[in-house]
Amino acid sequence: MFDVLLLSRIQFAANISFHILFPTITIALGWLLFYFKLRYQFSKHPVWMRAYRFWVKVFALSFAMGVVSGITMSFQFGTNWPGFMETIGNIAGPLLAYEVLTAFFLEATMLGIMLFGFHRVPAWVHTGATFLVAFGTTMSAFWILVLNSWMQTPAGFEMIDGVAHASDWMAIIFNPSFPYRFSHMLLASSLTVCFLVAGLSAYRIYRGDNKKAPRVALKTAIFSAMLIAPLQAFVGDLHGLNTLEHQPQKIAAMEGIWETQEGAPLVLFAVPDEESKTNKYAIEIPKLASLILTHSLDGELQGLNEFEGAHPPVAPVFYSFRVMVGIGMLMIAVAWWCGITLLRKKQLNKYQIWTLMSLSFAGWVATLAGWYVTEIGRQPYLVSGVLRTADAVTDIASGNVLLTFILYMSMYVVLLVVYVRTLFLMAKRAVDIEEYDLSPPGLPEGPRVKQARNNSTIGA
Repeated sequence: MFDVLLLSRIQFAANISFHILFPTITIALGWLLFYFKLRYQFSKHPVWMRAYRFWVKVFALSFAMGVVSGITMSFQFGTNWPGFMETIGNIAGPLLAYEVLTAFFLEATMLGIMLFGFHRVPAWVHTGATFLVAFGTTMSAFWILVLNSWMQTPAGFEMIDGVAHASDWMAIIFNPSFPYRFSHMLLASSLTVCFLVAGLSAYRIYRGDNKKAPRVALKTAIFSAMLIAPLQAFVGDLHGLNTLEHQPQKIAAMEGIWETQEGAPLVLFAVPDEESKTNKYAIEIPKLASLILTHSLDGELQGLNEFEGAHPPVAPVFYSFRVMVGIGMLMIAVAWWCGITLLRKKQLNKYQIWTLMSLSFAGWVATLAGWYVTEIGRQPYLVSGVLRTADAVTDIASGNVLLTFILYMSMYVVLLVVYVRTLFLMAKRAVDIEEYDLSPPGLPEGPRVKQARNNSTIGA
């Protein structure tokens, strides 16, 4: 039978895995909406407002899902992890409060204007509300990642009678891993949105939608991904170097390095075996891991055996890291493949359309894999070097945790299926609706323009 520690960890992992899907969309989608609104504001071309009106519905749906799942997740600090707030509540509490006060209230208030205020408020107010929602999503990510980064690389505090007390809030906020983790997450959100927008726009085109809005959205997403995907790889490398400095045991697990060695190989694939402390069926490139992480072919990397009893479980970190990197490389390849085609031929072929549709939620998979590397890689600590996970868990009966875990998972599976299905239903419905000339507030609407369809061509 599972013990309460394992069940609590699995339950929290399930909750945060479900929750993170939606902020990953809203963080970057808010800024994309702001871009669409600015383009409409300056050009008055209705295609930008049509793109805005479709994607603002996706934003609203994602925001609602994120709020609901976030509230559920926060309950578990008290029900499953009482030792967490008892030990570091003096730091975690204010940071979570700052997120609510500076971000959530701003998003929730301005979202109403975004959704319903286009013809009810002046144009500059509506544009300003869109900016504030985008800014609010970023500020929300800022404070949440401050806390998460502090748990990885704690700084600016002192322990008094087993309780953490803040001694330097600037050191807490700008702890050693925060700049890299924050940048990495914002770029991950941007890539997730690029491929979601490209995927749903490709779906609309595949269904025979020859209106301009999905084509404009698809081009915007692809060209953005062409720039963001390589940048994410660069920032990820910097993040890895920072992790090597502060959490070498996590790097050792990511790379599958058991013995401290100079000129460590890059393990492309293997089956880590913690019992024998070896990698089975390993495919390696000699000395490449040392070159990447130390910028020297003979650089020394610490192995997992240096951290006996204080390193994370190897297999989940090892595999998750390769999933994240693999999907990231795929995103770079697809973005440039489609982008170059658009620049040269102005339209995508059917294989590219199918590829984009199949990768609509690739960003989710990469983000989850990255978060598993981050969070599992911190084990056996909840706060690195300060609070062990086993010391923070609840003492309630494991059967209670198992019951709530089953209920949570049942609800999350249903909600996720409904959410994804709703997105595609929205896209399908957008294919069939008529376009309108969207005039500025205060002016009569122009005539309806029924778009002719040409199903023989899949344009972009």
